[in-house]
Amino acid sequence: MGALFGRWWVLLLVAILSACAQPPRAPQLIDHDRTAWDGRLALRIASDPPQSFFAGFELRGNARSGDLSLLSPLGSILGRLEWSPGDALLRWNGESRRFTSIEALTRKATGTELPITSLFHWLVGEQTRGDGWDADLSGLSDGKIVARRSMPAPAVEMRLVFE
Repeated sequence: MGALFGRWWVLLLVAILSACAQPPRAPQLIDHDRTAWDGRLALRIASDPPQSFFAGFELRGNARSGDLSLLSPLGSILGRLEWSPGDALLRWNGESRRFTSIEALTRKATGTELPITSLFHWLVGEQTRGDGWDADLSGLSDGKIVARRSMPAPAVEMRLVFE
């Protein structure tokens, strides 16, 4: 009876452990016509004091015109950025502010200019450098991009994980 109980215990343990395992993610093919991405964003800025920001995101459009919604862990909208040539709008905490460009908006919102034009190139697998930014696209087929800027100060790291 003890040996039989021991075998069932091992089978139960194997079943529980296999239920926790996740199948490997299928590589994503790069779609040059794609205009929408969802996922998670982490931004670290080595300013004084250092800043970190984590949020879900929904990105639509292209470098010339689009919108970016930042989401809480529960899915509510924390803020929204919208841009088109010569105009950018930031909606945050119930307030709206207009800017002359998406670059000016990101500079005001984060203290540093984020590489929106380069980001859209990176999203379709095109390795471009923008204003000191370097992107590691080796994880793109697994839905990951890491971009860093060391100069000009402050140093910035942006991580994107797509769903």
